Amino acid sequence: MNDYLHRTIPNLKPFSYEHHHDSHFINQRWVLVNGISKKKSIYIFKEDNILEISRKDNVIETSWNIDIQNNFSIETEDGLITVEAYFKDDDILVLNNKDKEEFALYINTTDYEDELNSIEDINAFLKEKYRKKVSTIIYDHEFYYIEQSKEYGPFKVEELAEKVKSGKISAYCFVKDVNEYDYSKRMRIEDLIKEL
Repeated sequence: MNDYLHRTIPNLKPFSYEHHHDSHFINQRWVLVNGISKKKSIYIFKEDNILEISRKDNVIETSWNIDIQNNFSIETEDGLITVEAYFKDDDILVLNNKDKEEFALYINTTDYEDELNSIEDINAFLKEKYRKKVSTIIYDHEFYYIEQSKEYGPFKVEELAEKVKSGKISAYCFVKDVNEYDYSKRMRIEDLIKEL
């Protein structure tokens, strides 16, 4: 079953009680992505193994449990199911059904101001989330640039932007991350500046 999940959603981190339980899992508002266009469901895993599921005006309280191998058992309308929990970043939770080739995908909306009610809302959430992540990564990284067959750097994007603004270099110079070996990605300074 795990092969199916990891082919579908790569780079998942297994649930770690020490890292995830208190800070990323308990008392967070998890919106179920599966079937959101038909019926929005919000899951809140609370202390004392209480699971609160909200749908429109209906709130159901059920139970959940975790064993020492990080296997979760959840009481649902369909009975008791056993799942393995994974995180794709700290605010995307995946519960993989251990008995079937299916999983549930959740987004943590605790600190997100807009409502997630549709696939379009989810796409907007993910686009904004990864835009911020890319901005942060680009902002902190250093890059080399090549101009007239000579390499310069490394520089942070702010420094490169300032050089472009002052006319010292062209925005069309190719850049590479300090960890890359060559310029084969064909990324230009202007591509970095757009992401800031």
